[in-house]
Amino acid sequence: MAAVKGPQAPSAPVQANKNEFPEFNTNPVTLSNFFMDQHDPGTKPAVSLSIIVQAIGVASKVIANAVQRAGSQGLYALRGTGNESGEDQKKLDVLANDVFVNVLRNTKKVGVMVSEELEGPVVVGNVDHARYGVVFDPLDGSSNIECNVSVGTIFGIYHAKEGCPLATLEDVMQPGTEMVAAGYVLYSSSVILVLCCGKGVHSFTLDPTFGEFIMTQRDMTIPKVPKQIYSVNTGNAENWDEPTKNFIRWTKQQPKPYSHRYIGSMVSDVHRTLLYGGIFMYPADRKNQHGKLRLLYECFPMAFLIEHAGGMASTGTQRILDIQPTGCHGRSPIFLGSARDVEKVVSLYKEHAEHPDCKNEKELLV
Repeated sequence: MAAVKGPQAPSAPVQANKNEFPEFNTNPVTLSNFFMDQHDPGTKPAVSLSIIVQAIGVASKVIANAVQRAGSQGLYALRGTGNESGEDQKKLDVLANDVFVNVLRNTKKVGVMVSEELEGPVVVGNVDHARYGVVFDPLDGSSNIECNVSVGTIFGIYHAKEGCPLATLEDVMQPGTEMVAAGYVLYSSSVILVLCCGKGVHSFTLDPTFGEFIMTQRDMTIPKVPKQIYSVNTGNAENWDEPTKNFIRWTKQQPKPYSHRYIGSMVSDVHRTLLYGGIFMYPADRKNQHGKLRLLYECFPMAFLIEHAGGMASTGTQRILDIQPTGCHGRSPIFLGSARDVEKVVSLYKEHAEHPDCKNEKELLV
């Protein structure tokens, strides 16, 4: 009879010789592995948040497939209606929105949702203890998709107030500092999910061979010596206020002038800014006196990620994450990226405000 062995000590991950299997990741970290490492897996908040983020991962896989097939399936076409922001809706916008709403509803953990594509919030009924609210832009940059420009999804996650069994619209109508998680998905030559749950910014890449998001970068930070890049639609330059114009002049007057890089898809431009440094800007102008980008589901999530990566996000006069939303689709000017550049913008706004002949902001934009 074989001897009965006692309890075995847990073994460390087996490390294969890198030269033996150079084309394989022998210790992949999936989204579910990540949550088990980050949180006590037995706690309800960790389980619920993990379910929601993994559901977002599922929705992103469906959307990525639709983006790849959009041309052959006729999804580039306009639907003939506009969204709440006044932009033309494409069939792909509507599809992405439907996928997100349905996948999040099916988690039974989400009580309320706010989408760029819908006029009002989606309140999920017949659920108990759905303590999370999710805000999202299901397909950012879709106006450029016919020419194969990268597009993306942006999302932010809120938790219901202490003691409340269900998340309501009130729970997501809070400053960005109250978010518990935020991220974006970039649909490009690869599908990349960038996520922050309050403890660092991490990147996951979709492995198409077995359909899982695998961690590829942990604890991402904006480079300490960032590249000199500014990203902005200069077609609006004549309508900017003086501090914004002065900042662009300043970038061109440096010993090594800044380079201008602008894709026109916020996810793509912010992703480059996160990796290389520099600044992404969408300032207010005469046409858009309150800014163009939506505060709740574009500015807040991106500012949350950039700040956790060591950068800054500001309107020029106020930290983005401190703003109190006043509506589901409210807008805001935004300057985000390396602290070096955002601090310069803030200082120019301060100098302009202190100048003796400075006019108020509304007068500057008239």
